Amino acid sequence: MRRLQPPRAALLWLALWLAAASLPRPAHAVGLVSDLSHRLIAITTAFAGTEVLLFGALEEPGADVVVLVRGPLVEQAVRRKSRVGPIWLNTAELRFRAVPGYLAVAASKPLDQLVPPAERARYQLGPDDQPLEPIGAAGRDEREIAAFKAALVRNKQRQGLWAADVGKIVFLGDRLFRTTLAFPANVPPGSYQVQVLEIRDGVVTGAQSSALAISKVGIEAELYFFARNQAALYGLLSVLIAVGAGWGASLAFQRA
Repeated sequence: MRRLQPPRAALLWLALWLAAASLPRPAHAVGLVSDLSHRLIAITTAFAGTEVLLFGALEEPGADVVVLVRGPLVEQAVRRKSRVGPIWLNTAELRFRAVPGYLAVAASKPLDQLVPPAERARYQLGPDDQPLEPIGAAGRDEREIAAFKAALVRNKQRQGLWAADVGKIVFLGDRLFRTTLAFPANVPPGSYQVQVLEIRDGVVTGAQSSALAISKVGIEAELYFFARNQAALYGLLSVLIAVGAGWGASLAFQRA
């Protein structure tokens, strides 16, 4: 996984420190400022995951910080397997709308010490706080829907796309903070929202959002868009290539 180079990180921290030092400090003003070391992540054939530095400063000390990264929102199917005779088959399916393809949370303290459950649900600060609205769930009871939701969360965490643990936000002094956002190799391309929340006495008193784009480039991008826009032709070519490779391998073994 590629990491931010130390010299660049040091320059970013120096710029942030100078910006924080120059912030006006009215008697009752509360706010924050934050930024990302990168706003575009390029996925190439050699992409093995990467990390992005998020850094920021409080206008007034004494608050905690929570960072939420979500995106892109997609429709997601969850299937349940059952044994039919000697084999296992997909026997049930439930789809959910607006499911984050990636989800991660970082905080300066454990979430249960920062905000009450109602505030966590309002800002969707964890896997269990996501709305996960089912599509066409008429006739299904709440227990069955809850089981599908739990399976969706498990699948996302198993794939490494929903972080199971809360990341750590580190303070340098009483105003500057930073955290590292890790994106795995299988992170989906699309638009991401990075939301920074300022927490005081269990209440969100400030927020700032930044956009982050993850995009395929080069041959990866060409294959990705071709597979999406010409799915039938892409499937046919894949089958022909596989058949050709198998035929070529068999000829090689016959000659050997």
